[in-house]
Amino acid sequence: MALAQYKYKDDIHRCFRCGYCKFPGDWSDVTNCPAYARFRMESYSTGGRLWLIRAWVNGELQWSEHLGRIVYACAACNNCVEKCPLSFSDDIVQMVVAAKNEMVELGLLPTPVKTYLQNVQLHGNPYGLAAKRRGEWMADLAVAPYDDQEFLLFVGSEGAYDSRAQQAARALALTLQAAGLSFGVLGKEETDDGNEVELLGEDGLAEMVAQQNIQTFQKKGVRKIVTFSPHAYNAFKAIYPKYGGRFEVWHYTQLLAQLMRKGAIKPAGAEAAKITFHDPCFLGRWHNEYKAPRQVLQAIPGVQLVEMARNKKSALCCGGGAGNAVIDLLGGSPDSPARIRAREAAATGAAVLAVACPNCLTMLEDAVKVEGLEDRLAVRDIAELIRP
Repeated sequence: MALAQYKYKDDIHRCFRCGYCKFPGDWSDVTNCPAYARFRMESYSTGGRLWLIRAWVNGELQWSEHLGRIVYACAACNNCVEKCPLSFSDDIVQMVVAAKNEMVELGLLPTPVKTYLQNVQLHGNPYGLAAKRRGEWMADLAVAPYDDQEFLLFVGSEGAYDSRAQQAARALALTLQAAGLSFGVLGKEETDDGNEVELLGEDGLAEMVAQQNIQTFQKKGVRKIVTFSPHAYNAFKAIYPKYGGRFEVWHYTQLLAQLMRKGAIKPAGAEAAKITFHDPCFLGRWHNEYKAPRQVLQAIPGVQLVEMARNKKSALCCGGGAGNAVIDLLGGSPDSPARIRAREAAATGAAVLAVACPNCLTMLEDAVKVEGLEDRLAVRDIAELIRP
């Protein structure tokens, strides 16, 4: 049976699988789509995925767990949006999200996706951990609860619960304190930002999460938000306004760059002289912010910033977006995008792979370990590199 309610049913046929969506900007590699890089099958490329969705929407193909995994393997990295030469390019990721909307409505979800969404609904985070543990990351830090300070520091589920991301969140809080910034945190009152929930197709839950956060922010008089994660940055800038939540939103690297220009932060010498940087998709391709992280890194005395062959708009996604850092539909192979990216970073000769996203931090550090590169390449969040 055809799905008449599918939003893009009159446009999706316009994709004729030309293949441009697989490439980086210099046309050097056909594997810039993370799912295609992992599986090397046309069905996992953007064009192949859209054709499968079209067949399913038109009733020519029955849903299966395998089809669900192909659709949900899209990490929403926006490389296809950057590379597609056709007029509907801005809608490509949304065409996939709309298919996920239909799968949610019909209750047709791969098991890891269902678990992710249930955990957010029941516990306020994708890990299924107790809400009372959300403040553990700052247990011995003198971080003030938000009470009309200039900024709310939104740590997010990754910084609150993931053990590796917690270290970077602590470093960020200490750096902001040392800079004399007026900020507070929500602690146990914080909940998931809902960015991945929206991209996983659960509109109702995404709206509920957004409304809950907006109500909390407005009740406390929040005006400015600095986010630890680019995913939260995207949620607050691009998703929350449609529910009435309009705030001044900064990613932490943007704020650090400004504080460094003012002299409020004076980093010590570099942990290692040669550093390469991995662009997070939700800061770069989604919001065109490539300068701020590099400005922060280049302001560290002794740093030599070396770029990977694929960088900025052409950076290969680590594969953690759209919930894949948790549901992990792209792992388990030397061709997983995170492992490819770790090898690319090592090839620069850098001693440090710098990141500005908690998902990238955990994904790439795990990849470096599996690749046996730990003695050559350390993965560090930018907040850790400038911590006083």
